[in-house]
Amino acid sequence: MSLTAMMITVDCAEPRELAQWWATALGGEISQDYGDFVMVRAEPVAMGFQRVAEERQVKNRVHVDFAANPGLGRAGEVERLVGLGASVVGEHSAPGLTWTVLQDPAGNEFCVH
Repeated sequence: MSLTAMMITVDCAEPRELAQWWATALGGEISQDYGDFVMVRAEPVAMGFQRVAEERQVKNRVHVDFAANPGLGRAGEVERLVGLGASVVGEHSAPGLTWTVLQDPAGNEFCVH
């Protein structure tokens, strides 16, 4: 038997605010709100946001990679996310693959391919 991913959980200071941002970014919705833990139902993956007392100190050790909406393409998707409040960290490429690294409003990094 193998594992099946069911949710990605992000530590943060303000779970409701960050969950709402991600719900908008992913075209999903807040499905559960327990105050200190808020869940977003979206495709392709659900996300959880849990309150932690400590602030982020260093670069994320794990991040999520997303495929851009084919109708927008990577550049259009990055533009849309920046318009929502994300910031671009950098662009990278390897043979046959190009991606943009962004940060959400709380500074959590993610990539768009």
